[in-house]
Amino acid sequence: MSLTVNAGTYTADSFSKDSVGYIGAAKTVTVKDDVRLARTAPKPTSVFSGLGRTSAKLTRTLTLTGALTPTGDAIIDVQVSVPVGYTAANIDTLLNDFGAFVASASFKTHVKSQQVAY
Repeated sequence: MSLTVNAGTYTADSFSKDSVGYIGAAKTVTVKDDVRLARTAPKPTSVFSGLGRTSAKLTRTLTLTGALTPTGDAIIDVQVSVPVGYTAANIDTLLNDFGAFVASASFKTHVKSQQVAY
C-alpha cells in the first residue's frame, strides 16, 4: 500500500492499531522522509456525540546552511477534530480553506519568519 504526497510516493512501513507509518524515497538510517497517519475514534457521552480525530505528520531531514549542525529535521503535524454528524461538504470546505491557507504567502511567511500578526 502506498501514499502519494505531492509528487512523492510513500510506502507503508509500520502498522499500529490506529496508525500507519510510511517511508519515502529519501529515507535512510540517518535521513528521515516519513509520513504518519493516525486516528482516534469519537468518544460519545450522554449529551455529546463526540469528535473524530485524525492526524497527519510529515518529518523530513534537511541539509542546513549557516547552522551549528549539518542537518536537522523539519516537521509538519496537522491535527483535525470534527464533530460526529458533519457533512462531507462541510469537511471539504474546511480542508480546502485550510489547504489554501497553507499554500498562501501569509502561511509561508509565518513558517519562515515566525510572523504571527498581519
